[in-house]
Amino acid sequence: MKIINNNIYKALQLYNNQKQIKNVKTSAKIKKRDKLSLSNKAIEYQIAMKALKNVPDIRKDKVEEIKRQIETKAYKIDSGKIVEKMFENVNIDKKV
Repeated sequence: MKIINNNIYKALQLYNNQKQIKNVKTSAKIKKRDKLSLSNKAIEYQIAMKALKNVPDIRKDKVEEIKRQIETKAYKIDSGKIVEKMFENVNIDKKV
């Protein structure tokens, strides 16, 4: 089998040209940047979540008031309110 040098150079040139074209296409893709846009509702939600993070988990004033009432034996347990809170999120028929 005889290989002519001229054909090898042509093949290498074609390969290099394809490689350069591929590099240009990928560099063009790199220059494009993704864009993110949020709806007004999403922005409001984000602001609300940030504000909620700043609110303490425990209401110290309420805790101190209840502690004071317990110490002075003035704290009254309202069983009706406890039951209401327990069943507040339960979906049952209210025929009872």
